[in-house]
Amino acid sequence: MIVPDIFGQAVIDHFEKQNAENIKVIATDFDDDEIPTDYLFRDFKEMPKLEQKALQLAKGKTLDVGCCAGSHALVLQEKGIEIKAIDISQGAIKVARLRGIKNAVVQDFFDEQEKFDTILMLMNGIGIVGKLRKLTAFFEHLKSILNPNGKVLLDSSDLHYLFDKEEDGSIWVDPTQYYGELRYQIQYKEEISAPFDWLYIDFNSLQLAAESNGFSCKLVEEGEHYDYLAQLQLN
Repeated sequence: MIVPDIFGQAVIDHFEKQNAENIKVIATDFDDDEIPTDYLFRDFKEMPKLEQKALQLAKGKTLDVGCCAGSHALVLQEKGIEIKAIDISQGAIKVARLRGIKNAVVQDFFDEQEKFDTILMLMNGIGIVGKLRKLTAFFEHLKSILNPNGKVLLDSSDLHYLFDKEEDGSIWVDPTQYYGELRYQIQYKEEISAPFDWLYIDFNSLQLAAESNGFSCKLVEEGEHYDYLAQLQLN
């Protein structure tokens, strides 16, 4: 079975000016959405303030997880930071290299073995964890690749706003599943991915999971729409 490289083909088309289209995001329980392909090529001034703040805080040897076309990595490389950019998309890594990223590698985050001072997981990079129950394995992997005093900078969102509220302000959610656990497919032109799990996590749940696994979790900044930037450090 050939797995379509959705993001890779989109960014290649945009980079090579080959009639790029938006990436369609299909969710089981919510309306479809789109990711403008040109948004994946934004410069620092065009980035949301949470991303800008994260890039300003990045120090030392840095890992950019899910780098896509390499926009975050480019900013840091231009600042003289030693950056490794990884993504499972071959097309995305091809474009990141063509844009000038010196160390861009096709690689799964959970296969990473080098050690870093900063790990960036932006554009809801923690989504790759998929399910709350997999957070312990995520934190264990972080312990193996963080240098002493190293930090993780990640952004995510509290999705409670997507649900109808009761009179007392509470929301009705499936009691068997955390409300930030979504299942997606992504489509580009005629190619569509298999369904995959993607996690959005509210800050309180992230902090609880972090502290339960030996990490501190600090709220760095809040965004404009239930999103936030957090910093994790090993205690």
